[in-house]
Amino acid sequence: MVNSITIGELLKLVPSSSIIDIRNSQSYNNNHIPGAINVPYEKLILQPDVYLKFSQNYYIYCQKGVSSKRVVSLLNRMGYHTVHVEGGYEEWIMKK
Repeated sequence: MVNSITIGELLKLVPSSSIIDIRNSQSYNNNHIPGAINVPYEKLILQPDVYLKFSQNYYIYCQKGVSSKRVVSLLNRMGYHTVHVEGGYEEWIMKK
């Protein structure tokens, strides 16, 4: 099961939450959700223990929300507490 959050709900949490942008570094450097850290998709799924703690919640987004949903599902099966940000960065741009 994938836990999800809307951009509107995320807006209420920023900047106190742990937000991870899984897009490539170039996309992140062009612009990102304020407070988000960049951990590209491949790095996060290959070495989650380097970037995540089991005791913390993380909000994960990509460009449109497709890749982040898969990543959240995988990480949650590994025992991490991750939440998918619906609509991703594109939804953020429309709501901010």
